[in-house]
Amino acid sequence: MFTGIIEERGEIVAVEPAGDGLRVTVRGPRAVSDAAQGDSIAVSGVCLTVVDHGDDWFAADVMHQTLAVTSLGEIGPGTPVNLERALATHTRLGGHIVQGHVDGTGTVLEVFPGEQWQVVRVSLPADLAPLVVDKGSITVDGVSLTVSAVSPATEPEQWFEVSLIPETLEVTTLGLRRAGDLVNLETDILARHVQRLLAFSTIPNDSEGGSR
Repeated sequence: MFTGIIEERGEIVAVEPAGDGLRVTVRGPRAVSDAAQGDSIAVSGVCLTVVDHGDDWFAADVMHQTLAVTSLGEIGPGTPVNLERALATHTRLGGHIVQGHVDGTGTVLEVFPGEQWQVVRVSLPADLAPLVVDKGSITVDGVSLTVSAVSPATEPEQWFEVSLIPETLEVTTLGLRRAGDLVNLETDILARHVQRLLAFSTIPNDSEGGSR
């Protein structure tokens, strides 16, 4: 479990084939300062398990399914990534509840620079669009953000916007994002639960049936 408050910006230092997946080595001194084998670290929003580590790096295996639904399939040595260690029970929940289970990817459509703030518009897959609401929470590349605008439900190509403060632009990879970049998206877990409950509420109740 994570909060979406990024602890440091790390860097991919190696990517090696591992079966039908990859083993990635990530430099992140703060992330590994108290790491142990088996710990969870979110890498740009993807929860990965530490399989090896040193003073300033850790290695993790990324399975084929994860590569298929996240942007990690596009990484290589030198790629900057957002890092967050798993939530400790005594830590303040500064962002929102983040699982590190990416729902899918979006594409940066446009970046609107301002004097201090920066607004970023991101495409939204149709199946995720009902889960994203104005002023709700969303995780982009592991960063907990508040949605500042959403496209109308009638618009064929769905999108959302987030407004990034200087701190976010400086300490995360989002300040480096440009139009065309792929980003990992994780929607609010509460919204996903509500969607699932509503799906069952539409199933006809056959409680009056049965054998005679």
